[in-house]
Amino acid sequence: MRGQNTQVEFHEVNWSALGKMWPYLLEFRGRILLAVLCLIAAKVASVGMPFILKHIVDDLNASSDSAMAPYLLMPLGLLLAYGVVRFANVIFGELRDTLFGRVTERAMRRIGLKVFEHLHSLDLEFHLNRRTGGLSRDIERGTNGISFLLRFMVFNIVPTFVEIGLVVVLLWVNYSSLYALIVLLSVLIYVAFSVLATEWRTRFVREVNTAESRSSTRSVDSLLNYETVKYFTNEAHESRHYDQELELWESARRKNRLTLFALNGGQSLIIALAMTAAMVLAAYDVASKAMTIGDFVLINAFMMQIFMPLNFLGFVYREMKGAMANIESMFALLDLQPTVVESPDATQLAVRAGHIRFDNVDFGYSTERGILHGVSFDVPPLSKVAIVGTSGAGKSTLFKLLFRFYDPTQGRVLIDGQDIRGVTLQSLRRAIGVVPQDTVLFNASLFENIRYGRVEASDDEVMEAIRMAHLDDFIQQLPKGADTLVGERGLKLSGGEKQRVAIARAILKRPPIMVFDEATSSLDSRSEQSILNAIREISANHTSLVIAHRLSTIVDADTIIVLEQGRVAEQGSHRALLAQGGRYAQMWAVQQQDRSPQDAESGNVSAPVVSD
Repeated sequence: MRGQNTQVEFHEVNWSALGKMWPYLLEFRGRILLAVLCLIAAKVASVGMPFILKHIVDDLNASSDSAMAPYLLMPLGLLLAYGVVRFANVIFGELRDTLFGRVTERAMRRIGLKVFEHLHSLDLEFHLNRRTGGLSRDIERGTNGISFLLRFMVFNIVPTFVEIGLVVVLLWVNYSSLYALIVLLSVLIYVAFSVLATEWRTRFVREVNTAESRSSTRSVDSLLNYETVKYFTNEAHESRHYDQELELWESARRKNRLTLFALNGGQSLIIALAMTAAMVLAAYDVASKAMTIGDFVLINAFMMQIFMPLNFLGFVYREMKGAMANIESMFALLDLQPTVVESPDATQLAVRAGHIRFDNVDFGYSTERGILHGVSFDVPPLSKVAIVGTSGAGKSTLFKLLFRFYDPTQGRVLIDGQDIRGVTLQSLRRAIGVVPQDTVLFNASLFENIRYGRVEASDDEVMEAIRMAHLDDFIQQLPKGADTLVGERGLKLSGGEKQRVAIARAILKRPPIMVFDEATSSLDSRSEQSILNAIREISANHTSLVIAHRLSTIVDADTIIVLEQGRVAEQGSHRALLAQGGRYAQMWAVQQQDRSPQDAESGNVSAPVVSD
């Protein structure tokens, strides 16, 4: 995925996308067969109606001069047959749509689920670069496009051409070949014009889709960053940029509307000319006694019966082009492949002691810029190892490699001697609990957000995790307790409260390995001490890897590893590193100077005392 362009451009519609949908249809073979039978019955009834109508008109015309009572002259049987056939045409069409509706809905569900699962399988790189609003629109339009294609192409376009073929044959056999030629030529001209004009205006449809995605992405991105907008009073700036996107959308919609007018106008002209030519010819034949009034009605009924769905066919084809572009966009997401994949013979990770080893690891997010260079260190079982260093030194990258968001370009990461590239991703990630720097919560209750650490956990297990994370006092202060909603992305909670929720989640997960990624970097002193106490309790029973910016938070670590420019510069205990007087000692001195005024105010005058 690295270096891949995830923006999809549509230069040609990929019709092979239709073939990708067939596996999702085969689940309901029986329903599809019944729907086809209903379709055939509906078309037979549709073609039969004009003939019944012809005989009704001829019978009424032949008996118009008779002196018999009107009710005796009515072709009652034909009228009843006409009603039955018309009802059959409608009811078989409705049955067809009802039967196939289940097939369409299930296909949309299956494909939507597959896209959702596939997006979760893609690399972190994709999700860091994704445009959330545009992505959601691509998925929504893609699934709607599938519904349109399955409903209208399979049971409207193909049957319409079948019906046209039947009508051409019937007119050729029963009447003059001129009628058949008028129908055939007008249909061919209409289809050719529709195809050419739709191809011409496809780029305007794409412009509308692109503009909609851009405006949606812009609005979603701005609203997700609501607080940032307010911090810098940039409401006018956001509105200006959003309006620029809407201006492009408006322009694209105007071009699309004008080209649609040209297409509709041309199609209407072709239909009007064909209808007029057929009616003039039929009127001439009636006047010359070559045809009856019933035949004139039949020709008129056939022409209307053909051109009404043909006019609809133009709409279907236009929409089908847009639907195919949308489906191609969605299936293009399925074509994206992650670079981090399980090997075919991957085994379950067996964590016996929790011993982690980074063995001569090199890594870079691009070939031009390396991040880690020959990094080697051990995290012994049940020990607490801290990683420190300046920004950009590669601290968080080590965690991403351990969690296998990325793979090293060289070297290995091992857990209890097992190369993590040889184990399943699920077993690896199940064994690691994470307390991230920025905890993002779902817009649900506090209780359910904690239960997310292990969704099958009982209420008692969740409450125990809450207690161990020192969240119980805070929850008791809330009006609704653990049922309190945390808001979008957890915005109703403070940084310290969200961090404790993250710790409770990690505790509930019960992993043998814990990673704390700068879990206290943005907290005040009181919140920091509360979080540190919780971390110390957890670390006593787990192998812990702590990525830290504040050195005072990791003075009790068994080993501290100092990274500098992607290399291990120093490692040892807090006191041993201070005694060396190297890079760690310099960082400690600087942070203590920066910390002293705050400590004086808070009463925290010194770092915790630790022994060797």
